[in-house]
Amino acid sequence: MWAELLDVGYAKLTMEAVAARAGTSKPVLYRRWAGRAELVLAAWRHRLPVSFELPDTGTLSGDLKELLGRSLCRFEDFSPDLLAGLTTETFRDPEVFALLRKQIAKAAPGQAFEALIRRAVERGELAEPRLSPRVLALPLDLIRADAVLYGRQLTEVRVAEIVDDIFLPLLRGLAA
Repeated sequence: MWAELLDVGYAKLTMEAVAARAGTSKPVLYRRWAGRAELVLAAWRHRLPVSFELPDTGTLSGDLKELLGRSLCRFEDFSPDLLAGLTTETFRDPEVFALLRKQIAKAAPGQAFEALIRRAVERGELAEPRLSPRVLALPLDLIRADAVLYGRQLTEVRVAEIVDDIFLPLLRGLAA
């Protein structure tokens, strides 16, 4: 499925082509997935690591860059076309929107960011910031916005900008 998606893009992906490439039939696919958005999200979920260790570089900046850098691998296959297509589907279909939200919540990126921030506070690197779910979601929200709104791929330079120019100053401000 993923190879077909990369070959034709989200807009041209059909269940018929996926079935043909997989050597199965459309009814078999539809028994498991309601449509292409659900199929793509399932394929993406399958590509994500089951678990991972939090980085420990000795600095919050280094830890955050390492953690977000791992997203480079996850997002490199996600062309702007694919992300835009999925985003469009979420506005058209409330079930796809709910599925995407559930998948993002299951990944729980905020928990990883919070753990790294707590560790930095314990090291004395940062005063205790006032954290909210919105603050913890910000780095990945910026990555998604870059991809969907501007068609930008995630790069190491962009990861460094998000961490050093946006997220860390915000955390310091919330600790004041």
